[in-house]
Amino acid sequence: MSWALHPRLFPRPLAGLLLALMAAVFSLSGCNKVHKTDLTPLDKAGILLQDAGQFRALNITDAEVQELVAARQGGVSEQACLELMRIARGRNQPFVDGNAASALVGTGMKEATVLELGRLNQLGLQTGETQAMFLAHLSDQVILAIAHRRAAGMPTLSGSTAAALQNDGSTEDQILAEINSGTTDAAANAMIARRNAAAASQGFVRQPPRRRRR
Repeated sequence: MSWALHPRLFPRPLAGLLLALMAAVFSLSGCNKVHKTDLTPLDKAGILLQDAGQFRALNITDAEVQELVAARQGGVSEQACLELMRIARGRNQPFVDGNAASALVGTGMKEATVLELGRLNQLGLQTGETQAMFLAHLSDQVILAIAHRRAAGMPTLSGSTAAALQNDGSTEDQILAEINSGTTDAAANAMIARRNAAAASQGFVRQPPRRRRR
């Protein structure tokens, strides 16, 4: 059967309209083709293609593939990458924390701590401060205690103030107590100032404790 529009059956203006409608229908049918994400970059990054089906089942996008590549190249394990993807899907959000996870694992932070930060939705914008806390030798417990309070919308210390307390001589348990009690930066800085004033009046300089990672 020919698709040609016979001029006797269809006047020229009507034939032109029908042709335009047919072209639009064919164009739309082409746009509805499902895009299949290319997973070969995952294989190059160390995620075996036979295991990549777990990622495809999460309807992974091209942008998310690049985030996973960044995470794997930064030392994040395949299983942790999959868990971070699932965490994002659990929020109905795209996975955008590959670079953040890579930065923290590359700094030396435990993968379990990075995953907990992901569950708390405390990766991303907070990553720079989290790195600074880790490099200041604040423990993972202190970092997570601050993250838990932030995730719950409760007042807490900033990373710089927690580090200042440590440098002033506070132990990990003391810092955790201040965090869990809701101490603010202003209150902590006032406490540090009082300590320094008391130390100065007695004629000695407070020495920070030796820093040791657990």
